[in-house]
Amino acid sequence: MPVEEFDVVVVGGGPAGSTAATLIAEQGHRVALLERERFPRYQIGESLLPATVHGVCRLLGVSDDIEAAGFQLKRGGSFRWGTGSEPWNFLFALSPQLSGPTSYAYQVDRMTFDDILLKNAARHGVDVREESTALEAVRAADRVTGVRYTGPDGAKREISARYVLDASGNTGRLSRAVGGERHYSEFFRNLAVFGYFEGGERLPGPDRGNILCAAFDEGWLWYIPLSDTLTSVGAVLHRDQAARIQADREGTLLASIDRCAIVRDYLAGATRVTEGTYGEVRVRKDYSYANSRFWAPGMALVGDAACFIDPVFSTGVHLATYGGLLAARSVNAVLADGMDEARAFGEFEARYRREYAVFYEFLSAFYDMDQQEDSYFWKARKVTGAENLTSMEAFTTLVGGAFSGERALVDAGSVAEKFASSSADLAEAVSRTGPAQTRSGERMNNLFGTPVVSEVMQEMNSIQRRGVAGPGTEEAPLVEGGLVPSADGLSWAEPQA
Repeated sequence: MPVEEFDVVVVGGGPAGSTAATLIAEQGHRVALLERERFPRYQIGESLLPATVHGVCRLLGVSDDIEAAGFQLKRGGSFRWGTGSEPWNFLFALSPQLSGPTSYAYQVDRMTFDDILLKNAARHGVDVREESTALEAVRAADRVTGVRYTGPDGAKREISARYVLDASGNTGRLSRAVGGERHYSEFFRNLAVFGYFEGGERLPGPDRGNILCAAFDEGWLWYIPLSDTLTSVGAVLHRDQAARIQADREGTLLASIDRCAIVRDYLAGATRVTEGTYGEVRVRKDYSYANSRFWAPGMALVGDAACFIDPVFSTGVHLATYGGLLAARSVNAVLADGMDEARAFGEFEARYRREYAVFYEFLSAFYDMDQQEDSYFWKARKVTGAENLTSMEAFTTLVGGAFSGERALVDAGSVAEKFASSSADLAEAVSRTGPAQTRSGERMNNLFGTPVVSEVMQEMNSIQRRGVAGPGTEEAPLVEGGLVPSADGLSWAEPQA
C-alpha cells in the first residue's frame, strides 16, 4: 500500500473541512483533503449567520465569490412562535454589535456554497481528492498518525500526517478514533421531513429573504426562500412520528403544512418540486448530539463529526465553520509555533463546547417560550422518561449530564436556574416587543438585551469583527486561563498581562 506524507489530512470537504484545510494551508503546511463525493453535491442546511459570511468567509478569502453567487439576502429570522398569533422578527441589524453594512447573511444553495469553499481550498494549495473515501485512522502507540482510504479507482492508499481532522459529517465512522461516545439530546431528538416548492409567497418588503419558523400543534415548520421562486420547507416533529413519516414522507410533510396556517397560506399557489436534485422529500433524524471527546493526540473532530444542534436558529454551518477555524488555529499553533498540543487543543475543545452550550441553552429557552402547552409536540419536549422528577428536574438532569455521563454542557445544579431565567427573559422580551414593533427598522432592544441572546451573539460578534477589521484585532480570553487568537487570527497566542 503506497504511503504519502502530509502535515495534515482533512476528511470531508464540507464547510468544516474546507475551512480548516484552507486556514492551515494558508500557513504553509502541506494539507490533503479527502472527500468521498464529487462536488457539487446536495446538502441540507441552507440558512447562514453573519459570523460565517462576514467573519469566516473573509478569513478564507471567498467574500467576492460568495457575493457573486447571487444568494438570497437574509436580514434575520421571522418567527410565528410564542404567545402571539402574528410573526415577529429577529433582525441582525437590531443588535448593536451587528449593526452596519454587515448586518446580513444569506440563504444559500449548499451545492454552490460548499463548492465555492472546496475550490477555494484547492486555490490555497490544499491537495483536494474527491471520490476518496476514508476507511480508518492509522495509529501508532498512543496517537493517530494518518488515514487509510480508497481513491476513485478503488485502490487502497494511506496518508501519514501529523494531524487528522475528521470533518466527515454525522454518519462517518472515523470519529471513533478519538474515543468517547456520541450523546444524543432527548430534549431535541426530533425528526425533520422536508422538500422544496416553486412559487411560494414571500414576507413583505426587506424581510422577504428571512427564514420563517412557524410553530403548530405537532411541531414547527421552516420556510427558507432560496431564490425568488424556490423555497425549502421542512417539518420538525417528535421522534415517535417515525413510522408515520416512513410510511408516507410527502403526505406527512403536506399534512404538517396544512396544520400551520401561515405556511399553508404562503404555499397556496405553490407546487412541490418533483424532479431533479430538489425533487425528493427527505428525512433527517437524531440531529442534536455532542461527542464526549472532541480530540485525541493526533486527531480532532469538527463540524457534524463533533456535534450538531436543532436547526431552529440556523446554527449548523456556523458551528461547522467555527469548529474548522478553531481546529486550524490549534494545528497551526503546534506546527508553526511549537505550542504544547494539550494547551492548543484544550482551547479548541473549550471554545467549541462553550459555543455549543450557549446555543443549547438559547434553543432550549426558545422552545420553552411556546405556550401551546396542551399540544402533543410541546408536551413531548419536556419528557425525558425519568420517574419521580418534575419536567424541569428531568430536563436539567438531562442537559447536566446525569443521564448519559456527559458533562460537556453545564452542571445540573446551575442549568435549572439559567434555563428558567433564559426562558422567562426571552418570552418576556418577545411579548413586550409585540408583532406591531417588529417591522424592519424598528428597534428590538428588549430581545437583544436578554442575557441568553447576548451570550449567544458574543463569540459570533468576535468572529465577524475580526473578519471585517482584519489582522491585529485584539480579543480577550474567552475561557478562564485560556488563549487568545494570534494577530492574523490563524493561530493561538498566550494573552498579554
